[in-house]
Amino acid sequence: MKRGGSAVCVVLIVAVMLAGCGPWAKNGGGSEKKDMFYLSIGAPLIGELPPKNNEVEQAIEAYTHTDLQIQWIPLSAYDDKLRLMIASGEMPKLIKISYSPTYIATMKAGQFWELGPLLKDYPSLSAVDRQYYDNIAVDGKIYGIPIARELGRAVIQYRKDWLDKLGLQLPVTLEDWYKVVRAMTMEDPDGNGKQDTYGMALEKKYNQDVSSLLTRISVSQGGPNKWLEQNGRFTPEFMTEPFLETMKLFRRLYQEKLINSDFAVVDTNETAKIYDSGRAGIQINGGNAQTWMDKLGKTVPQAEVDVAPLRGPGGIRLPGEAGNSGFFALPKDSVKTVEEAKRILEFLDKLLEPPMQTVISKGVENRHWKDTGEFTEVLDRTLDLKEVKPYRDMLLRQVEEPETVKPSSQPELYRKSQQINRENRDYIVENPALTLESDTFAELGKELDTLITDAETKFIMGLIDEAGWEAELAKWRHAGGDRVIREYEESYSRQNRK
Repeated sequence: MKRGGSAVCVVLIVAVMLAGCGPWAKNGGGSEKKDMFYLSIGAPLIGELPPKNNEVEQAIEAYTHTDLQIQWIPLSAYDDKLRLMIASGEMPKLIKISYSPTYIATMKAGQFWELGPLLKDYPSLSAVDRQYYDNIAVDGKIYGIPIARELGRAVIQYRKDWLDKLGLQLPVTLEDWYKVVRAMTMEDPDGNGKQDTYGMALEKKYNQDVSSLLTRISVSQGGPNKWLEQNGRFTPEFMTEPFLETMKLFRRLYQEKLINSDFAVVDTNETAKIYDSGRAGIQINGGNAQTWMDKLGKTVPQAEVDVAPLRGPGGIRLPGEAGNSGFFALPKDSVKTVEEAKRILEFLDKLLEPPMQTVISKGVENRHWKDTGEFTEVLDRTLDLKEVKPYRDMLLRQVEEPETVKPSSQPELYRKSQQINRENRDYIVENPALTLESDTFAELGKELDTLITDAETKFIMGLIDEAGWEAELAKWRHAGGDRVIREYEESYSRQNRK
């Protein structure tokens, strides 16, 4: 009753504003607009450009009393465009950036407002779990507001009908992974009399970033999350035993033709087609398993997808992620005073309030969604993708919806997947080097990463043996890896002295 009643109030508040009955109503340029706070935002666009002056944007403007001017930039061109803006000093008042050496350097150079000391004055922003802020800190200082997402998003998604038919259990050890993948490849799980399936389909990013398949399986087997810290000494994951054993698993799968032989050059959308068409059976993903089930069901109506936590010999264990899809920062070139910075923080604070969380996640009632009593239901998925999704992707959202926001009607598989993601928080392995600094990595990081990822692929494909792998590690250390290790250790020491 409390949840439903609060949600109705939220809807009424926004509806009254949009109807023009409230003092914040927008009329497309009338006198009320003149009194609104002007805020320009640089934001990446994934998908279709939302219609100008749409109802979602109107609702946000009305509630926050803000005149929004959003500069939508295609995601593929966003970083290049943003670097040009920063170099020219011509930036929007609020921009979305990522935690990378390039942007960290601009923050250290004083090009963005430090926001940490101001957060205490904003109840919604200060209530955000401190871990999300710590994960974007630069020298212990906070220069942005994280666009939060789950910290642990690794979930096993699998064809339950295949696993049941083959009489197998979900994999826990590396040998289990081998047996499951082999059976799903060799034992005709789809029953068509052909050997045309894979247990797993790999794509070329299989060994990149914290969400890579290689890191996720290695961590489940007791390995570190990218870096191992012991008494202030640092070791990269690829120099540890669990990682090498995981690579040996992949090598074995490749040699026995149990995974796609073109994995080193295949894009994610191509492997998605393999899964969606019913030709692969198990994956580790952070996304919504219901999306896979929806697509798979069109070609294999009898298919059954299920989800489970990522377990290893020591129980549930997965790599912790940064917990954000970037963060909002305030450039000093365009935000001239602390008063203006505070007004922008007020806008961001209001976005985390229940009325705005409803609009950002669902859109406007009776246009994008309807109230069915216990849940809300999307009215038009095409309209949702066109008018709501751009804001849902770009603006601040709470990782867990407030109790005052009525939940959406979702299939059981979706809810189960989301529940695992939430519970994963208790089992994540942190990356101890996440916010450490290394000038060498800032300069040579891409080259060093490429040297190692290429060597991993060579090892898996049998182009080098273990002696060759050790030689590649020596190359990495000589090319700058040893300096990165030393600089991370120095940075760690400095952080722990504060």
